[in-house]
Amino acid sequence: MPLARAHSVALLGVDGHVVEIEADVGDGLPGFHLVGLPDAALHESKDRVRAAIVNSDQKWPNQRIVLALSPATLRKAGSAFDLALACAVLGAKEVLPQAALDRTVLLGELALDGRLRPVRGVLPCLLAARAAGMERAVVPESALTEAALVEGIEVHGAAGLDAVLAFLQHGHALHRPGPVVHDEVVQPLDLADVVGQDDARHAMEIAAAGGHHVLLVGPPGTGKTMLAQRFVGLLPRLGAEEALALAAVRSVAGRLPGGDALSTVPPFVAPHHSSSMAALVGGGSGLARPGAVSLAHLGVLFMDEAPEWGAAMLDALRTPLEEGEVRLARAEGTVAYPARFQLVLAANPCPCAPAHDRDCVCPSLVRRRYLGRLSGPLLDRVDLRARMFPVTALSAASGEGEDTATVRARVHAARAAAAQRWSAFGWRTNAEVPGPVLRTRFALPRPVVRPLDAGLRAGELTARGADRALRVAWTLADLGGRDRPDEDLIETALYFRDRRAA
Repeated sequence: MPLARAHSVALLGVDGHVVEIEADVGDGLPGFHLVGLPDAALHESKDRVRAAIVNSDQKWPNQRIVLALSPATLRKAGSAFDLALACAVLGAKEVLPQAALDRTVLLGELALDGRLRPVRGVLPCLLAARAAGMERAVVPESALTEAALVEGIEVHGAAGLDAVLAFLQHGHALHRPGPVVHDEVVQPLDLADVVGQDDARHAMEIAAAGGHHVLLVGPPGTGKTMLAQRFVGLLPRLGAEEALALAAVRSVAGRLPGGDALSTVPPFVAPHHSSSMAALVGGGSGLARPGAVSLAHLGVLFMDEAPEWGAAMLDALRTPLEEGEVRLARAEGTVAYPARFQLVLAANPCPCAPAHDRDCVCPSLVRRRYLGRLSGPLLDRVDLRARMFPVTALSAASGEGEDTATVRARVHAARAAAAQRWSAFGWRTNAEVPGPVLRTRFALPRPVVRPLDAGLRAGELTARGADRALRVAWTLADLGGRDRPDEDLIETALYFRDRRAA
């Protein structure tokens, strides 16, 4: 009985699973049967595969065709299986040798005339194929640059089914990718462009050095957005593995930039406050796709006009802020996307948002309600809060602020000190350190933490807030070149947590 096997990859979030496709062509009423939990798009591949094979000058078997996708209990979604399905059918008809299909992953959507169309998620698919021991992969020619980012697997790009058949039958050469390069260093926006705002600039420096979240409150035109846009320039470049992890998320979302370079610049994602819940945290029909929080992985998520966001959407950030990932459950299954980002919130002090506080017409109750849209549990996870004030002397203030290069040097030195201290535990920034570790193995003398105890007794701090203040104090110590925080640094950390700063 003619039987052949081909391989493709099913994606569950950014995790890929190699799928073995078994094709059986035998006696019985002519038909095309696809089993193994395919979704609607995969069910429709029957017609695409048949037309592509016929239009590639191959004979379609007028027999009973059964295609089984294993593991059978794993849901398969999307059109990336088309090429593997077609090759499995032709392998069962002995058009293709089984030896050519072994250890080869086939990805791509087939057009009716046999052309290979690009699909999402090629990068994480090949990462999974490499981990499963596959030796080579055939992808659409347009996805060759993306596929080349995965080392350790031989990648070939094809324009159509006929080229793939020639490659598998006779070893005809397909397109191969060029060497992978890292993107050129792009000159970041300069922090010196921001006029004045020493308090907010200090808060942003602390946030960059320790991986902390920050809230900026001030009237329009004081530089909140400018500071946020220049924040990425203070952060270190991504390592090779980090850049690959970010590229995998972008690939699944269909947002991977073109070009031959692997971007090592931390992402800066700034969704509009009219965005939906699915756009923010991820969602959609079938298996959920990544949202802004995952596209900002290892970078910055900037939420301007924070009180204008819906309360439910703001509170949806709480789990990603704590755990560094977002889990989305749908009827097709549950997926987890990485979401370890730094949150920068910006807000006006009141709804009327005048240029100067003296021009505000909002009653005090309205002002409190406006900022009260930022819930207590969310603000408890924001380590730094800075107030920004109107600029009253433009000529005197211009040129006073430090530039990005100067501040970045201090940030990198502080991060290096923190990474050395926590290297035995696998943490790189103070924001990653669990509170119990700070309170036990690295406990500070009781006189040093007296301000924290006072805040807890007065109800001004939660236990989580005290832990976060401790992390900020350690960051301040790293920036100051000290071995441990003292009471003054604890007081400074509490100053930046003061709700009145917001």
